[in-house]
Amino acid sequence: MPDLQESFPGTFATSPHAEAIEEQTTHWLKEFPLVSSPRALKALCNITAQGVARLLPTADRDGAFLCADLFLWLTAFDDAHGETEGARDTARMVRRISQCVHLLAGHDEPTDDDSAFTAALRDLLRRFRERATPTQYLRLTAHLRDNLFGILWEAHHLDRPDQVTLDDYRAMRPHTVFVRTVMVTAEVVLRYELTEDQRTSAAVRELEKAVADLAGWINDLASYAKETARGGPLPLSLPTLLMQHRECDLEGAFHIASRMCEDQASTARLRIAELTIKDEGPLSDHARALESVAASYVWHIGHSRYRK
Repeated sequence: MPDLQESFPGTFATSPHAEAIEEQTTHWLKEFPLVSSPRALKALCNITAQGVARLLPTADRDGAFLCADLFLWLTAFDDAHGETEGARDTARMVRRISQCVHLLAGHDEPTDDDSAFTAALRDLLRRFRERATPTQYLRLTAHLRDNLFGILWEAHHLDRPDQVTLDDYRAMRPHTVFVRTVMVTAEVVLRYELTEDQRTSAAVRELEKAVADLAGWINDLASYAKETARGGPLPLSLPTLLMQHRECDLEGAFHIASRMCEDQASTARLRIAELTIKDEGPLSDHARALESVAASYVWHIGHSRYRK
């Protein structure tokens, strides 16, 4: 595993609302039953609440609740309709995704074919419209479409990682780990907004890319043992792709991936320092928010969800 202590040392700042977030997510899943197993529900609410508590340590309760419910929805949708289930019945998965895309496009009238997932997404979008600026809302829905496509893409390639190039995987991984959507959510919840010039600056783009890559890659390393323990084909994951394209063994792949993670963590730390020193407005707010996003994903990898 990569050594990230120099770039993102613990202990990470944590929201005082962590317990309340876990209670809220449990209540929300009772209203919208996205998870059928009580044990899975409890574990998912715990990791989501504790992750969001580190992702948004300074957010108000309602903002933290909103972010937690969105991340819960994405994870539950991926668990229920993506990965193995999506690979078995791609047509059913496409139907589910199309219902969600209709909602994201603004067609939010309830239908007879509504599932718990569409009802929950309708609730989330209503709450985001109340809190986000019009531009933030458009960016959020665009990233959610990317997430849904990423889930579909991953399910399609799940049993055939040999058909995926390393460049393609690196481009798609941020969408399947939801990190770009989390970044937008942080802006909405923390109530700041970058200008277009700020958003497209080299420093911001490099910081966002470094955090996005780091989030996906450390997740791949943390979950590899659990995924391979299931048997069957090797998982669609960074170590698998590195073994194929760099012609190395698993130990070599982990070594390369760990160095990749450490490099991106160092880049992120440098850009965070640069932006927080230069600015006391939205740029520094964004840099601190992305520091917490990275910290949250670093914290995640130690959770029992990723143990074999």
